[in-house]
Amino acid sequence: MRNIPDALATRLSGATTLCHCWRLVLREGTRIGFTDHDRDLMFDGLNHAAASGLEASEVEASLGFAAAGGELAGALMAASLSEADLAGGRYDGATIETWLVDWSAPEARVLLDVGAIGQVTRTDHAFTAEMRSLAHSFDETRGRLYQTLCSADLGDARCKADLTGAAMRVTCKALGVESGSMFRLEATGKASGWFSGGTAEFRGRRLGVIRDHAERDGAAFVSLWAPPASAPNIGEAVTLIVGCDKSFETCRAKFANHLNFRGFPHMPGDDAMLGYVKAGEVGMDGGSLFK
Repeated sequence: MRNIPDALATRLSGATTLCHCWRLVLREGTRIGFTDHDRDLMFDGLNHAAASGLEASEVEASLGFAAAGGELAGALMAASLSEADLAGGRYDGATIETWLVDWSAPEARVLLDVGAIGQVTRTDHAFTAEMRSLAHSFDETRGRLYQTLCSADLGDARCKADLTGAAMRVTCKALGVESGSMFRLEATGKASGWFSGGTAEFRGRRLGVIRDHAERDGAAFVSLWAPPASAPNIGEAVTLIVGCDKSFETCRAKFANHLNFRGFPHMPGDDAMLGYVKAGEVGMDGGSLFK
């Protein structure tokens, strides 16, 4: 049961002067405040900006561990909201608090909900952010999965691959835009596909995830999974970071990191599990299949 402060309960009993405020806490610790009121509100040492173009959908709450959710939508009007930050993943995983506040006396307020930012989608000048309840963390994978592919992220503490070397990242100049999500860059000196699955960065931010990388006609053609918020101009430096398909063969041949592989490459496939033993078949003596 939620405890309503006495000062706020008194205001709820008659004509109200209430509004909603949202507080974002980004993963690096930055706090950003917004409100649907027509003027800024200050409390807890944070200014909650008005005229931010934000509005929230109705959120249903229920007992149990089902993950409730809603949406936060708005235009890119606030100075602290930028399309490049949204596209670059700055708000991914951010904590969001929803407050009911008496705008005539902001000290009279109650915390309605705490959740996390999920998927963010954007159009030309607006965005929609999924608000997930804290129960969504129960749906996340814990521990290790028994699977053929590696479960680590390239370069993290479990993978331990060093991505600082010259072979792992290449910076080259942009030569032009082929389409909304394909760019032509200077030749990287690497084979086609070397950066597939990796990331592209420019101006200190992530440009996007690389869908395909091809070297031809003395240039590198990089296709992203989604059109970026802003494209590099001709002559701007773009950094390509190597990608990994998480297979054991790639881990060994491309990174020489097979001792840290976090998958199970010798796991039997569907054919082995669904097949049956045939008399005289080679390898069906109960011994190892990988000698």
